[in-house]
Amino acid sequence: MFRPNFPFPLGWGESPRLVKLTYVSSPTTENVVILGSGPAGYTAALYAARAGLKPVVFAGPTPGGQLTITTDVENYPGYPEGRMGPDMMVDFRVQAERFGARVIEKTATRVDLSQRPFRVQADDEQVLAETLIVATGAVAKWTGVPGETEFGGRGVSACATCDGFFFRGKEVVVIGGGDTAMEEATCLTRHASKVTVIHRRDTLRASKVMQERAFSNPKIDFIWNTVLEEVMGERQPVPKVTGVRLRNVETDEVTELRTDGVFIAIGHSPNSQLFQGVLDMDELGYIRVQPFCTRTNVEGVFACGDVADKVYRQAVTAAGTGCMAALDAERYLEAKGHGS
Repeated sequence: MFRPNFPFPLGWGESPRLVKLTYVSSPTTENVVILGSGPAGYTAALYAARAGLKPVVFAGPTPGGQLTITTDVENYPGYPEGRMGPDMMVDFRVQAERFGARVIEKTATRVDLSQRPFRVQADDEQVLAETLIVATGAVAKWTGVPGETEFGGRGVSACATCDGFFFRGKEVVVIGGGDTAMEEATCLTRHASKVTVIHRRDTLRASKVMQERAFSNPKIDFIWNTVLEEVMGERQPVPKVTGVRLRNVETDEVTELRTDGVFIAIGHSPNSQLFQGVLDMDELGYIRVQPFCTRTNVEGVFACGDVADKVYRQAVTAAGTGCMAALDAERYLEAKGHGS
């Protein structure tokens, strides 16, 4: 599936700090409040709703998550003919709402975890939450060059696992020089006839084992001291990538390279800014959860999906942890004597 993961607009965590809120009216107290409406958020909503907990979902700046800017999704179980990303997320939402989940088309911009119940504010919508499920996702880092956005999902991707299948027997390029880039390049050799890694330096930043794996693969070539200047392509009748314009950083020479696909592999950023200094995170900003569950360091707060996963980043794994978060929240509420 094409899953370009274009960055969320400003919204999640515009004020990345713990704040005390002053309300002009008494907000409603909810059993479960979910931030995010991708596969993780909607799956959490489905399970919480079926448990009779009447969850509230703040859809966020990209309602439906990153699959709403995806074309064909062919690797999600239960869809043997594939499904368009936006249509799939409509299915997720309808199923969750069928059992009583309430979706609010707003973005939470302030969360106060210093008191119980927790306080969540999004514009003029204010709620209290007995439990909070963070499913705000993560986004790929992008270069910002011309054509990158235009051909997103039409040859430009940030997920080889998602989209490599579409490039069987074709030539692709990978932008980057770290572990992410080497992982993407190696993955793509299972499908593509040739993978060219384009890196701005003359040495890789990737770990030694990842470098050796890439260097030893006969399908992978390297272009050094070079940056991506533009993604080129055809716009009619169907948009598709046809090549890239490159610039050598030492000589400023500009060249063009024919290619069928461009994979941007310069890292990801979790949408966790709203909880900086409050929830435990790793050095990249991914929320830490306890082993074999979705509990965070704050009791009653659970994290699922890509905001807590820097390894797999798949719709199906996000949905799985969304299920876990809902079950964890349900058990927490039962232990505290709360519930439907």
